[in-house]
Order: sequence, then structure tokens, then C-alpha cells
Amino acid sequence: MERSVPSWLERTELLIGADAVLRCLDANILLVGLGGVGSYAGEFLVRAGIGSITIIDGDIVDPTNKNRQLQALDSTRSLSKSELLESRFKDINPEIKITSYNRFLEPDDMEQLLKEKQFDFVLDCIDSISPKISLIKQAKQARLKVISSMGAGGKTDPSRLKIADISETKECKFAKMVRKRLKYEGIRKGVTAIYSEEIQPKSALHLTDGKNYKKSYYGTISYMPALFGLMIASEVIRRLANLK
Repeated sequence: MERSVPSWLERTELLIGADAVLRCLDANILLVGLGGVGSYAGEFLVRAGIGSITIIDGDIVDPTNKNRQLQALDSTRSLSKSELLESRFKDINPEIKITSYNRFLEPDDMEQLLKEKQFDFVLDCIDSISPKISLIKQAKQARLKVISSMGAGGKTDPSRLKIADISETKECKFAKMVRKRLKYEGIRKGVTAIYSEEIQPKSALHLTDGKNYKKSYYGTISYMPALFGLMIASEVIRRLANLK
């Protein structure tokens, strides 16, 4: 029996065609990190008809998340980011197959997950270097396609966003650190990076006590992490739809 596109995706079908929508419905995505970048990447993917998604984040909503994270509201303070998005995504598409982890997976657990699930894409929206490198390394070892977000902090100009292999990134301090660490792991290319060539102002940098893998972070504006997430989602959908 010939499959049909769900009626709620008729506008998407009109643009990219039924075959492309069906490929999206058959796709299986891993999304790690549900902050400003990851929350919006997930939103755009689900609204485009991605059929299966696994989301991972052990964090809860903090009031400081409200300026840039989709699930962050006064009413959701101290609630699980992954559980909030799981509920939201099911409300968009009740038929979606979704697995949610309300915790940060240890390397052994992640390795097992990558072996079991047969993901079409691994989306790295982690904002801390060490866990980021660990995920990319394991995904590459599993021969999976990786799309990785670099730093959205300290950026305000949407026109400076780029998509390129990690080896071709420039003018991004975060990407430079990622390249250096990946090179140490024997990975020089083969990771699609979303990054910005805009130079961050020194005044936007805040030093921390080093907890949670972060020694510092940049100030953020509402739209930039969302745009990074949009770029990630667009890369996935356009590849699945053979628009690239």
C-alpha cells in the first residue's frame, strides 16, 4: 500500500515533494544538548516531519535561560529541559517516535546508544568542550554523520553564520579549540560545523569557577542560538530531501 504524507505536512510536501517528506518521516536523529541551539534545532526538525528523534540533556531550566532557550519560561523554572521538549514535540506530532534522556550520558552509555540506534545524523549542540569532543569522537568511530554547533555566544550578526567542514572554519575561537582537540584524537575533517566568523567583543566574556566543564562563557542575544539551531535543522532536512 502506498504511503501518504500526513495532512499537517501538506505545506512541506508542496515545497519539497512527497518523497522527501517520507524520507524525513523515516529519518532517525540524535540530538545532544537542548539549550539555545539544540532546543530550536529540535523544534525545526520536528515541524519538518522528522519521524524519530532521541534527545539528551540532564539540565533543568534556569531563569537565565529565558533569553534564548525555547522551553525556558517562568512556568518551567527548575523543570527538566528534555522532558519539557519531549512533551512539546509530541504535541506538534503525536506520531513521532521520541526517546528522551534526562541525564548526561557517560561515554560507555553513549557508545552503546550509537551502536544500537542506527542514527542518520548525530547533532552536537553541546556547549562544553570535553563532552563535545567525546561525542564527536564516538560518532565518528561509529561512522555516523555529525553536524556540530560551534559557539553562538558573543555574536549578534546573522550574516556571518557559515556551514563548513570543521577543518575549514575560521575566526571562531570555539571552533579553533574544537579543531585542536579533535586533531589530538586523530580527527582532522569529516565533521560539518555551524559557526560564525564574527569576532566576539572582549567585554562580552564572563569568567566562571570552572564547574560544569566551563571556565568562561559569552553573553548571548535571543536570536543567535536559534539561528544556529535553524542552520543545523536546515542542513539535515536539505540533505534528506536531496536539496544539496
